Amino acid sequence: MTTPFRLALAATAATLLLAGCASDTGTRPTPAASSHATTRSTAPPAPAQRSSHHAAAPGDANLPEQTGIPACDDYLSSYLACHRAAGIFSAEQLPLRYEAMRTNLLRDSQNPDVRPQLGERCNSLARSLREALHGKSCSPNPAPAGSTP
Repeated sequence: MTTPFRLALAATAATLLLAGCASDTGTRPTPAASSHATTRSTAPPAPAQRSSHHAAAPGDANLPEQTGIPACDDYLSSYLACHRAAGIFSAEQLPLRYEAMRTNLLRDSQNPDVRPQLGERCNSLARSLREALHGKSCSPNPAPAGSTP
């Protein structure tokens, strides 16, 4: 007689387990769907579209040539050479990434709420870049041999 009781108990446990899983099934696709949707929404547009978008931004024309913050101006002046030496971005992406970083730092330097923190932000960016270099030099690339008179 204990066998039918165990069978009924196992069937009840299985039913509860399946019922519990059935209610979880509704919540599982949501994170997967949201992360999938996030992936799609954060995918960058084609580089040509991005550069034309930045070039067409109306506020970009009013930006100064430098931030006026020594740490940021130093970081921007070494950005291309150091990122090239570190191999962080492909040769095609590097100019676009530089322009995006430059525009963001110049724009932030004009914002009185953000400007006080900008020096530390640029120091942090420079530290991260030095770590990525693993001791490599990031001196500017020499001019091509054919360009000397």
